[in-house]
Amino acid sequence: MFSIFKIYKNIYLAICFVAYSFFGFSQGNTSTIKAQLALGINNPSSGGFVRDFESKPVNSPSINLGVQYMFKPKLGAKLDFGYNRFSNLNNTPEFKVNYTRLNLQLVFDANEVFNFSSQRLGAYPHIGPGLSMIKPLGDYTQNNLSFLNGMAGIEFHYGMSETLSLFVDTSYIVGFGKEFNPVSEGYGSFNGNLLTINFGLSISLSGCYFCEQ
Repeated sequence: MFSIFKIYKNIYLAICFVAYSFFGFSQGNTSTIKAQLALGINNPSSGGFVRDFESKPVNSPSINLGVQYMFKPKLGAKLDFGYNRFSNLNNTPEFKVNYTRLNLQLVFDANEVFNFSSQRLGAYPHIGPGLSMIKPLGDYTQNNLSFLNGMAGIEFHYGMSETLSLFVDTSYIVGFGKEFNPVSEGYGSFNGNLLTINFGLSISLSGCYFCEQ
């Protein structure tokens, strides 16, 4: 797990820089700016592989890092980075794939729609475009791909305190990759859709405790 974070530390640091940039200009409440970290599982679509290649239905890890900024009480945006790994199903050609993505998404506060009985509960749909980057491992390391994607999902939060919440996020990432040549760039690669389910922490980076005394 440590090696995964080391490989993608530059992207993580870039997200942190954006977070602290927002933080520097914010005097808002604890809902204005949040950092998010989540871990979970993923399921790639079977149509994203060339013939005879098939992935396990449940794969791990799935890692998400993000920064969310609510510029209106019910509307915001977030920049998030995702790392996913999946591998072959038993009795199919052996492969492993690293699937990384970077997305900029709109975020909606849908609490009034769900009308939760507890103020600790919250629902936040999100949707937006991004870039997917595919890196096969093992025998197919030269078969790298990148393509645009569209991502949509929803987070359900439970507030532990005013500055910390636990959440579960279910998202579907649609890949807009073109058909690839099975011989030169297809074996062990992937250009399809991806379902992710992640569990994480959302931490406020804004609020009165940052205001000048």
